[in-house]
Amino acid sequence: VPDRSGKPGVSQDIVDHFFAEAAAYATWASEAVLPLGPGSEAGAALTRELKPKLDDYFTRCRLAAFDPEGTAALNPPASVYDALTAQTIDPERPEIRALPLAHVGREGALALGAGTNPAFAEALERFRRDVAAPLIGAEDSLRESGWRAIQARLAPFEAWRERQPDSAVAALGAERIRDLLQPTVKTRIDALLARDKALEAETNAIARVEKLLRFQRDLLTLLNNTVSFRDFYSRTGRALFQAGRLYLDGRSCDLCVTVDDDAKHAQLAALSRIYLAYCLCTRQASPEGAAARMTIAAAITAGDADNISVGRNGVFYDRNGRDWDATIIRIVEHPISLRQAFWLPYRQVARFIGDQAQKFAAARAATTQAQLAAATVRAQAGALPAAAEVAAPARPAAYDAARFAGVFAAVGLALGAIGTAIASTVTGFLSLSWWQMPLAFLGILIVISGPSVVIAAMKLKSRNLGPILDACGWAVNTRLRINIPFGTALTALAKLPENAQRSLTDPFAERHHPWAIYLALVAILAALAAAWWFKIFDLWIYA
Repeated sequence: VPDRSGKPGVSQDIVDHFFAEAAAYATWASEAVLPLGPGSEAGAALTRELKPKLDDYFTRCRLAAFDPEGTAALNPPASVYDALTAQTIDPERPEIRALPLAHVGREGALALGAGTNPAFAEALERFRRDVAAPLIGAEDSLRESGWRAIQARLAPFEAWRERQPDSAVAALGAERIRDLLQPTVKTRIDALLARDKALEAETNAIARVEKLLRFQRDLLTLLNNTVSFRDFYSRTGRALFQAGRLYLDGRSCDLCVTVDDDAKHAQLAALSRIYLAYCLCTRQASPEGAAARMTIAAAITAGDADNISVGRNGVFYDRNGRDWDATIIRIVEHPISLRQAFWLPYRQVARFIGDQAQKFAAARAATTQAQLAAATVRAQAGALPAAAEVAAPARPAAYDAARFAGVFAAVGLALGAIGTAIASTVTGFLSLSWWQMPLAFLGILIVISGPSVVIAAMKLKSRNLGPILDACGWAVNTRLRINIPFGTALTALAKLPENAQRSLTDPFAERHHPWAIYLALVAILAALAAAWWFKIFDLWIYA
């Protein structure tokens, strides 16, 4: 049984039980009946092995003596040997071991030398030498009466063997058990146990004092991290569940927890509505220990997610200040900040336009390549002999002017509609009073970004740390809210040090011609001239 330190020990009950079993085993060993001396166990085992075949042989011999005409039937038929002659004969084949020990006859004598079944010849020789000769005398054959005499001589040994106590002490052996049963051995052990028992009260008192000291030192910390979560919300230090700090994409994330299975953890942690980046952290082997691996889940609560993707690398510092190489392996997406939600629609539109432009360019490039390949094939086909012209590819279909005219007309209508809409919007915007234009611009921003910001704000205000800790194995019985200001404090964005300045001078900047500026100025002047020509400024002046 484990003792107070957790190491294996013994109690008085175990000691008493052990010595009782040892005494029972020693008593049994002292009653040993060994008809073959030290070889009694081996001889009895060999006899048990041969007993079924010996009983079978002598029973067949009695049947042959009872009815001589059945002797042939009691021996194997010739078909058994015919089947064996067509293959390699191994003495251990099941067909051979199934045969009788020897030829069955009325005499009923089993020759222990030649003429026995090859599968049992070696066992019968050992039986003759180690069992039969010491018990009934050296004989070359064995009759049924001799076989019964051998069993009778071994019966006391078998009966003694059956009485062997079923105890684990048997593995020690009789000699070791006799040594342990010396009177002084148990006396010394009992004295040691008595001394240990005498110190029980003092040891229990020490344990209670130690428990009290641990409560005084650790209970408040435990309550502040499992009940009130004061250490987490006060930001005076790291909570027990905070594994360290992750530096990634120009920000530092303080809310990091260790996880065992990122896929299983993400299923429950997704209910927290917190943007999570799961990182595989590795540390190279050091003189203090071997290489290590662990997985963390880092909450990203400030900035945006434009540059966060699976495969990004960062640096993680654990609670002991050790640095780990961190790589993102999984992302649970949720809103990060209101700023991200405000710009999200515009970024999605820009991403959509960029993707469509890339697709259009790729399609045009593929079409051009196909046309060049077709032209090359036609040129090669024109250079082939007349016989090869039959296999030349067919010419492409003739140019369909009506079809392309319809396409161009549709494109023109679309561009005209877009231009009309833009012109109507600009005209309507310019027709407003000067103080109405900022309001209109603000209204457009609200229409576009408002729904995204409202939804993000609702999700950000309902963020809950509980599912993340539950997925780690914590039993959290309350909602651990993370509002927008507190969430922003959990992730720090990189910024310039105090009194630092950026140098915007690029010695390798590309040389730009001012034509773009000139064109922009010309466009602005043209717009102003058009507004003056159509008397749009009169609407503002006389409004």
